[in-house]
Amino acid sequence: MNRTPDSQRPLAVRISSAPDRLAGLSPLLAAAASAVGDVPALLELAKTAAAAAPNPGEGRTAFLWEILASVTAIDVAAGRAIEPHLDASAILAQATGQAVLNGGDCPDVDGVHFDGAWGVFAAEAAGLRLEAKPADGCFLLHGSKPWCSLAAQLDHAVVTAHLDDGGRAAFAVDLHAHGVSFEDPQWTSRGLTEIPSGTVHFDAVPAVPLGDSGWYYRRPGFAWGGMGVAACWLGGAVAVARGFTDSLLKAAGGGREPDQLALAHLGEIDRTLTALTGYLARSAARIDAGELSGTGAWSEALRVRGNIATAVERIQTLVSRNLGPGPLAFDPVYGKRMADLSLYIRQHHGMRDDAQLGALTLKGDHPW
Repeated sequence: MNRTPDSQRPLAVRISSAPDRLAGLSPLLAAAASAVGDVPALLELAKTAAAAAPNPGEGRTAFLWEILASVTAIDVAAGRAIEPHLDASAILAQATGQAVLNGGDCPDVDGVHFDGAWGVFAAEAAGLRLEAKPADGCFLLHGSKPWCSLAAQLDHAVVTAHLDDGGRAAFAVDLHAHGVSFEDPQWTSRGLTEIPSGTVHFDAVPAVPLGDSGWYYRRPGFAWGGMGVAACWLGGAVAVARGFTDSLLKAAGGGREPDQLALAHLGEIDRTLTALTGYLARSAARIDAGELSGTGAWSEALRVRGNIATAVERIQTLVSRNLGPGPLAFDPVYGKRMADLSLYIRQHHGMRDDAQLGALTLKGDHPW
């Protein structure tokens, strides 16, 4: 066996872009490798990535996803840090020109400056509620928001909040504003240790509305962003596969050729990743062609996310069974990658997401 180890191959994850375009990502990927474990550096990386990344639906969606996947293949936590910043950029762009709540004297999205580091906080949790209350023609946020990753180290965020009429809307908020406080997340996870998620409290904090009630969820960009997260998961799976390939090459160089089981598992990993990158390429092309801008966008997002999440877990299982306990016990890069990725893909809700897709399928929202 005489092949080049992955450490000497181009590190970008290709979905459909030409090699010369992917070669242009080399400085960003080098920065990602240097930023591992360093949160301020990861947030600077997010801002650098935003300068290079297109927004989804603008004609280069596959390249956006290649950026997300490629950075995550360097380090899963790095991908987890840049994805919300890029999503916030897209949300603000999509909100431009939309009807907003009340009108009134509120600043609009055109007055929001995309500087600093951004997050997107849309999760809900029992016993916690964030409400947007009209005040003097604008809105103030009151209450608490859970699962706010890196909140204390960010500058701004897009947050969702409940309205008096029972709906929910998105708002841009300055996280340095008076009335914002951060609860110690007490993050005990062994995965994504540098990306703690905690609760943020808002006490009469001014907020800029982004769209009207429900706009955040019904816009096609909601589904597109969900697929962007899945592109990050794919990048993590590629990293696991590359590491597995390198381990087989290293063993072969020492005189231990891979057995049939190892080769069969590597073959399964190859066809799985090849199929997934092809699927993402097709979905990105459909977004750019305007084919996923209506009701079918979320169904497609559920398919993409479900297929990639399932594949990630399968690839992790195949690799861990082949390599055994050794790298988990003694290889910090491998151990971190597996722990980070296992936590990250739990953003997929498994069978509950499949049930949601099944309900849409019953309504006829399927391609078959």
